[in-house]
Amino acid sequence: MEIQIPAINYSFSKPHMSSPMRFFILLCLLILGSFIFFSFKKHAFHTSLTEMNYNAREKNIEISIRIFTDDLEKVLSLENGNQKFIIENNDKNDGFVEKYIRKHFNLINSKNQKKPYNYIGKEESKDATWIYLEMPVNESVSGSKIQNDVLMDIFEDQVNIINLSWQGDKKSFIFNQKKKIQDI
Repeated sequence: MEIQIPAINYSFSKPHMSSPMRFFILLCLLILGSFIFFSFKKHAFHTSLTEMNYNAREKNIEISIRIFTDDLEKVLSLENGNQKFIIENNDKNDGFVEKYIRKHFNLINSKNQKKPYNYIGKEESKDATWIYLEMPVNESVSGSKIQNDVLMDIFEDQVNIINLSWQGDKKSFIFNQKKKIQDI
């Protein structure tokens, strides 16, 4: 038994479709590609970065927390009855952001008390929001603990990184679902 496959003779040099038909197919491919592109998440990983720097002159810890803006908007919406939040250029949301951060980010002293801190504000940059805090300190943070479970209530794979600088010493911490509070 012999199977023959006829050869396909196609010339790319000759146009086989009219210009309106080519335009229509190109438009369909562009629309389909846009749907596919925009249906994916904006980012495939969930992480935050916190910088904590001790300022000896001011006797405080300056704290900067970087969170993806779309994740912050999502968690604020979920925590507030699915109300829509737009962070960019909107200071009206500061109270909601502050409340959320106070619930999920804390320094706990050796007496198991949360250290008070001041919410300074937030700043947007591209796809991230920076949240600024100041924490007055009169004693060493040695023996204290850090709680950082920001966004862990909505993302199982959330990872929060803290870089702490204290009087020339630097220490980094990685927080996840299994490690929401760590000793300093």
